[in-house]
Amino acid sequence: MSTQCPFCSVQCKINVVSEPLPSGRFQYRAEGRMNAASEGRLCVKGQNAHQHAMSRERVLYPLAKKDGKFVRVSWEEAVSTIAERMGAIQREHGRDAVGVYGGGSLTNESAYLLGKFARVALGTKYIDYNGRFCMSAAASAGVKAFGIDRGLTNRLSEIPETDCLILVGTNIAECQPTLMPYFNRAKENGTYLIVVDPRETGTTAIADLHLKVRPGTDAALANGLLKVLLEERLEDRAFLRERTNGFADVEAHLKGLSLQDISELTGVSEASIRKAAIAYGRARTGMVFTARGVEQHRDGHMAVRAYLNLILAAGKIGRPGSGYGAVTGQGNGQGGREHGQKADQLPGYRLIENPEDREYVAGVWGIDPAELPGKGVSAYEMMELTVSRDIRGMLVMGSNPIVSNPNAGVVEEGLKSLEFLAVADMFLSETAELADIVLPVTSYMENAGTLTNLEGRVLLREAARPAPGEARHDWQWLCDLAARWGKREKFSYSHAEEIFEELRLASKGGVADYYGITYERLRQEEGIYWPCPSPDHPGSQRLFEESFAHPDGRAQLLPVDNLPPGEDVDPEYPLLMTNGRLLPHYLTGVQTRRSPSLTARAIENVVEIHPSTARRYRIEDGALVRIRSRRGTAVVRSKVTSGIREDTLFVPMHWGGIQNVNLLTNPLLDPVCRMPDFKVSAVAIEPWS
Repeated sequence: MSTQCPFCSVQCKINVVSEPLPSGRFQYRAEGRMNAASEGRLCVKGQNAHQHAMSRERVLYPLAKKDGKFVRVSWEEAVSTIAERMGAIQREHGRDAVGVYGGGSLTNESAYLLGKFARVALGTKYIDYNGRFCMSAAASAGVKAFGIDRGLTNRLSEIPETDCLILVGTNIAECQPTLMPYFNRAKENGTYLIVVDPRETGTTAIADLHLKVRPGTDAALANGLLKVLLEERLEDRAFLRERTNGFADVEAHLKGLSLQDISELTGVSEASIRKAAIAYGRARTGMVFTARGVEQHRDGHMAVRAYLNLILAAGKIGRPGSGYGAVTGQGNGQGGREHGQKADQLPGYRLIENPEDREYVAGVWGIDPAELPGKGVSAYEMMELTVSRDIRGMLVMGSNPIVSNPNAGVVEEGLKSLEFLAVADMFLSETAELADIVLPVTSYMENAGTLTNLEGRVLLREAARPAPGEARHDWQWLCDLAARWGKREKFSYSHAEEIFEELRLASKGGVADYYGITYERLRQEEGIYWPCPSPDHPGSQRLFEESFAHPDGRAQLLPVDNLPPGEDVDPEYPLLMTNGRLLPHYLTGVQTRRSPSLTARAIENVVEIHPSTARRYRIEDGALVRIRSRRGTAVVRSKVTSGIREDTLFVPMHWGGIQNVNLLTNPLLDPVCRMPDFKVSAVAIEPWS
């Protein structure tokens, strides 16, 4: 069976081989299939992804909660119940009393259709998705600085060619491990590698310089790097003069900042800041990658802008071996945000409040632009609206918000207060357990569609096996549900390719233009970079070679303030906690915790704590500990390690219940992109008894 890994943004191609056993049953193994991104490699998650798809825990038929217990019902009853209950809520409280919550692992077709379904069938303005927590800071920064947001401005294959690499808040070794050979080859070629991370990781292990930054001070560190770059006269004045705006304001702002103050705030020595800046500035070519470590903060947008200032000042973009990359976390984190799941967007990265964009997409959908609702709110803000009862019914598709949102205790309270909750999932996730109706959906092995990897390369994933039980594709039940609201003619598709053909047209002329991409081309060419405006266009492998995507063709620099962490320590909460991922698991673990091979590698959650800190709080290695914040309490097992700052704790994000790190996290939102401040929470730690 030929398929594509459902997990990270590399989107590795896979062959799943079945082998008969003497018992008459089959065992399965996965092999990497050659492709341009992973070059045929698979990580441990890809090698075992088929285990969750074939799990006995799969939801195989619709479930309805009756008398507090789930019972099997027909698809007819399930869809009718959703239509009746949500319809009743909207009739009594208005169209916006129902919200839709999507996911960043959905195919482009499902993401597109979910956005259309919310706006056309339900008529609600409240739709957003868990990708808000993935790349919204980098996406908004890219749009403001460059005029366009695409994960990488150039190709993965250019990594070994560059002279200097800066990785900020990204642990490639555990989050995108099949990309590590690119960085290893770069090292072999003499590339100077700088990694910014408060922890020692598999990625920092290969670094020439590790900047162990204090969580929440990334913008200040970037300002320090740029200040040194300018002091050493390593900026590209010709590039700045000919291709950018705003540099004079940035230069004046930096003159008023003290490198000593930046060092004290960030916890990185002046010598190290200077060494990193000079290495990047003197390099002939350079690339900078950011990920959640720099983005999931109350100033994540501006922190990324600070690094984009550095790139633009050095003139290291738009040419071979030089560029910027926002390392997408989710499998379709890139495509999922381009075609209408975000509160403010329409397909093709069009804006729902732009009259021309509304008119164009409404024309494709065959409706009056006035029928389109306006802009809603971000994912976490939707959860707040469930608490306030502004949202009384919700449809959740491909996501587990009770675990993935910050301030998870409040999120659980809100979801429990809903008058009606429907969840479409393969498993009874923590969120699905609260639902009134659970719809069984197909896995990555069973549904066809396109996904867009971290490069901006659109890939086609074919269905490899029939759907088990009564599981249905997302587009099938969405069309059935739309028909119940009298919208059958707007949702009359017979297969995924028909949806993609409409997506092509809806994106035509937009920032994320897929019009020139077809299933047939994808089968022949493996993958095509967007923007691709016509069927004879080869796809845009490298952006900004001649101009940026703003109307004047110039990039925009902007002064960035040095801010302290969004929540600082005090005597009651004396430590900073950050969070992240582990190699064997993905997101909230709904899929990977159903894989015996992956679960065995990380059975329970842990907190990384420095030996000195552990001694101070009487924490023994391997002991259960209680972590408290102003929002809640979690209980996890301790892991004493010298590879973390003494003032910092690290807790992974893959578990629910009492092990859920997001019971502790800070819901403070970035004012620009509405990204929560996942990476900095003031906490206390103590032995659990």
